[in-house]
Amino acid sequence: MLDEAVKLENLPEVGGEPERRVRDRGATERAILAAAKGLLAEEGFQNFGINAVARRAGCDKQLIYRYYGGLNGLVEAIGADLGTWVRDRIPEDAGGMFLLTYGDLMERLSLLLLEALRNDPLMRRILAWEISENTEQVRRLSEARSKALALWLERMRGSLAPPKGVDAAAVNAVIIAAIQHLVLAAASGGQCAGLSLKTPKDWEKAATALKRIVRGVYG
Repeated sequence: MLDEAVKLENLPEVGGEPERRVRDRGATERAILAAAKGLLAEEGFQNFGINAVARRAGCDKQLIYRYYGGLNGLVEAIGADLGTWVRDRIPEDAGGMFLLTYGDLMERLSLLLLEALRNDPLMRRILAWEISENTEQVRRLSEARSKALALWLERMRGSLAPPKGVDAAAVNAVIIAAIQHLVLAAASGGQCAGLSLKTPKDWEKAATALKRIVRGVYG
């Protein structure tokens, strides 16, 4: 299917087929973006290049320049896609839970974020890069993810407010940092500070501890 789309992309202009060409371009763009994300997740920026992405996507590398303007444009597109990641993995509905307090909101966000990060190797890569690589590309991806998460929280909180005297920004940063470290430690060694993180029951323990911490601060 992709090969057919790429062939159509490279055909000269033919009268009477503009609608088909637009659809094929969209398919090719999505294939390139998926290939780029897969390559980053598996190999990181070290082997991330136009030729490698083109090979994985099964397309001519000129199409990457045409549609994304090159490697930097592709990184920008991946960053923009992180906003979709937050919307898809951390839905803006209550999931049957009544969000009556700020504590309810933060408990839901914490559990959803924990689950989402456990199931996304690219996002775990980005988290690891944030603390190990100070490059422009990493900063772009990190800022895009942080912005999307902050917007989610702003939209969901509505009139909900943290208890008086609680520095919610600082507390939330520590909670999110703890979640991220749990996930990274599990991926690299299957445990964190002596807590096994290999089985569903292990993760239930972690989730229960997380809820207790959130409720201890926010009620």
